[in-house]
Amino acid sequence: MIDADRFRHDLQAQLEGEVRFDAVTRALYSTDASVYRILPIGVVVPKSRTDVVRIVTLCAQYRCPLTMRGGGTSQAGQAIGSGLVADTSKFFNRLLEVNVAQRWARAEPGIVLDELNAALKPHGLRFAPDISTASRATVGGMMANNSSGARSILYGKTIDHVIEQEVVLSDGSVVRCGPLSGTELDQVCEGDSLEARCYRTVRRLACEHVSEIERRYPKVLRRVGGYNLDAFVPDRPFNLAKLIVGSEGTLGVVLEAKLALVPLPHAKAVLAIQFETLLEALDATPAIIAHTPSAVELMDRFILDHTRQSATLDRLRNTFIEGDPEALLCVEFYADRAEDLPARLDALEADLRARRFGYRYHRATEPAAQAAVWSLREAALGLSMAMKGDAKSLSFVEDTAVAPERLRDYIERFVAMIREHGSEAGVYAHASVGCLHVRPVVNLKTETGVRQFESIAQASADLVLEFGGALSGEHGDGLVRSPFMEQMFGPVLYDAFRQVKRTFDPDNIFNPGKIVDSPPLTANLRYGPSYRTQQPETFFDYASYGGIAGAVEMCSGLGVCRKTVDGTMCPSYMVTREEAHSTRG
Repeated sequence: MIDADRFRHDLQAQLEGEVRFDAVTRALYSTDASVYRILPIGVVVPKSRTDVVRIVTLCAQYRCPLTMRGGGTSQAGQAIGSGLVADTSKFFNRLLEVNVAQRWARAEPGIVLDELNAALKPHGLRFAPDISTASRATVGGMMANNSSGARSILYGKTIDHVIEQEVVLSDGSVVRCGPLSGTELDQVCEGDSLEARCYRTVRRLACEHVSEIERRYPKVLRRVGGYNLDAFVPDRPFNLAKLIVGSEGTLGVVLEAKLALVPLPHAKAVLAIQFETLLEALDATPAIIAHTPSAVELMDRFILDHTRQSATLDRLRNTFIEGDPEALLCVEFYADRAEDLPARLDALEADLRARRFGYRYHRATEPAAQAAVWSLREAALGLSMAMKGDAKSLSFVEDTAVAPERLRDYIERFVAMIREHGSEAGVYAHASVGCLHVRPVVNLKTETGVRQFESIAQASADLVLEFGGALSGEHGDGLVRSPFMEQMFGPVLYDAFRQVKRTFDPDNIFNPGKIVDSPPLTANLRYGPSYRTQQPETFFDYASYGGIAGAVEMCSGLGVCRKTVDGTMCPSYMVTREEAHSTRG
């Protein structure tokens, strides 16, 4: 049992940053964008790398779990825990160095992606993974999840853009994780330090399980989940940062990272294609991919119809969508010269017309027109989750991925499975890489809904394995997919994952319950059968939402209210960087 008062006193004595153990702060940090809620013992807001090292050391001393948190936009429950939560987004968010000639930057983990790219824009550079939550998600969270985004067909995942990291291990030591030669690897494996034991374990497990890694890791671009042992099989460059990326804060704490940068595109254009049916849009996807686009994004009617809830989005919709298509594909092209784009759009449109795919083709060649398309795509997802009533569109099977050529059959089977379980869902996908975002409508406030939640999750895992796909394409394991890790990777690799965890974190301090040894799927639900909605009296009328509590429960937790770069949203949060001053808070 942790002596919370003594622990708080020692944190306050040793940290420059903020230490908060009050009930309100603990409640604010008990949730993220997932279906879960776990009340932490306290919250710290580190100001420096020294603070972070001291936090790790004190957590080890008190055997207190430590969960690192950025924007709190995790849809799988990675950013919550029962121990200490450390928020890096307020202070630990500096851009430390930019090398324009060599195209890299060093940054602290709390920097928001949009803020990083705004600072890089004058240099004609950017950090490539372009997640939809870029306005509030941090680079630390992206590394923890191995995030990607709409243009992963071009840029891959975060793991492909992290050159090296400085990491605090569980004993408080600070190590550099970067590319090593064979000689350097042999040298670092010598001795009995925790760092040496970590390197030896990873090298041994990757060598011992080459055939199992080849057999069990899905052969799809968009595979995250488990530990990245596939990055360490013999004859590949050895860089321990490739294990830390995607480990969801379970192996160490990143102090800073050296990030590879890419040039900004010189010119781009978008073709928005309307379809009579969802399956027609999916049938068209392989033909579109053959034209080498930078992105192919899919939305079905369920998602599109929710844009009518917002007057602003409805106006955006009307600028390029006619009528009520059953599906929409947004196809983007990059080019070195703007004059090269019309020919590529012509070629794609002619190809689709010849194959009788689609019935309307809207070209967006100007930045404002392209922004309208992408704004609708990014906002529609959040709106589809913000449903009135107790049944909600939930994130728990929202991130599977299969080979793009199998996406059509997979989605047909997936949607049928959802209906067989008595639910419905919208379909949104990164079609270019076979990553599917489906959020079934479930009422977790009932026993029936909880059983439905469990059965859909299990059926989803079974189906994606049948198709040779990945249980997660970008959102990670967290609390919602970790229960399926042994099924996904098999007992041999699951045991290897446990060995990795025990070596790096023998006292199970770092974000326990994620990836290995997770709690049951339905433990720690934010809303469950025993939940009772409280309805305080209010001056304003919230009857159309089912009362003020109904309005609160419509929040998806995706944190759009935490953005700081563009647009008007929560000025108090923009100034204070305090979760309590965001609408979510």
